[in-house]
Amino acid sequence: MDSKTPGLYIHIPFCLSKCLYCDFYSSTSISAVPDFLDALFDEMEMYRMRFRSFDTVYIGGGTPSLLSPGQLEKILMRVRENFNLISNTEISPEITIETNPADLNRSFLESMREIGMNRINIGVQSFNEKVLDFLGRRHSVKQALSAIEASRKAGFQNIGLDLIYAIPDQSIDLWLDTLKQAVTFSPEHLSCYQLTLEPKTPLGKRYQAGEFPIPGEELQYEFFMKTSQFLEVAGYIHYEVSNFARGEKYTSRHNQKYWDHSPYLGLGPSAHSFQYNQRWWNHRSLDQYLAAINAGNLPVEGTETLTMEQLRLEALYLGLRTKKGISLQDFKNQYHYDLFAEKKTMLDKLLEEGFISIQDGHLYPTQTGLAVADSLSQV
Repeated sequence: MDSKTPGLYIHIPFCLSKCLYCDFYSSTSISAVPDFLDALFDEMEMYRMRFRSFDTVYIGGGTPSLLSPGQLEKILMRVRENFNLISNTEISPEITIETNPADLNRSFLESMREIGMNRINIGVQSFNEKVLDFLGRRHSVKQALSAIEASRKAGFQNIGLDLIYAIPDQSIDLWLDTLKQAVTFSPEHLSCYQLTLEPKTPLGKRYQAGEFPIPGEELQYEFFMKTSQFLEVAGYIHYEVSNFARGEKYTSRHNQKYWDHSPYLGLGPSAHSFQYNQRWWNHRSLDQYLAAINAGNLPVEGTETLTMEQLRLEALYLGLRTKKGISLQDFKNQYHYDLFAEKKTMLDKLLEEGFISIQDGHLYPTQTGLAVADSLSQV
């Protein structure tokens, strides 16, 4: 049995328009929202005996802020009817909603607080109009600024901003201007993602057609290091490759479940789940999702059973993306493997080259190691 408390992810598969870089599943037709909600509530009931309790809920997408306060309230009400949301005198369940700045006003935000949302992620991406236009965002800089201010006035004490860097023609100074603007609001959390161009996205196709270049590895590295240095000076903990928090209290409790092999349940089209050594994922199609639910079946498209070796490699990969690193003893106990058992391993080489360090029985990525975390686990 897994002693870790699971997290719940709910995917809202609707957007008014698709951002040009986005590869997440969504539909730009919102006429099916009522049918989707009915199916979502049925899916919850199908899992109520397999997953009893959660201590985090993350409503992502897509664009959850497209839904009305009444619809979002009904989602949380059904979550509470089907599952136990764990809380105690010290800590409440972390309930996060992803939002687009164009959807946010004081009334909507106050409604979110009233129904139990206590953490908000605002998809700002940039405070530069040209960058927003390049990315295909439907909000303006003015709307972004207004959304952050309104969120604070509505009572949110845990605000996260999503930002993107390493955009074609973006200088380091232009990116630092965005960071400077962001920290003036003292957000509790910042996610800074390097632009990734998936082949099937509009921007990915334009890049493949040679319409624009993307920053090379050296410039990407400089973006990463400047971001980390600037935000750490500003008082933020760089606790995961792309994530920064204004103190341990504000690290994303939900996202950390993905990084430490905690169980999680994903509901909605394309959502992924994990429990014990099993991973499964839902249909990446609203029509197929609805058809499965309406037929009385789970909307699962595929499953995989992970071997102990696969779990070990995943744990190493994920651990080397986080500031807290890996407890060598815990790793040995859980995965029955001593990372430094052999005389000369790739980890020894990474240690010698300064990508990782060992302190007090923990294996940590160095700052340089974090910058190349995706390749560190290839051992």
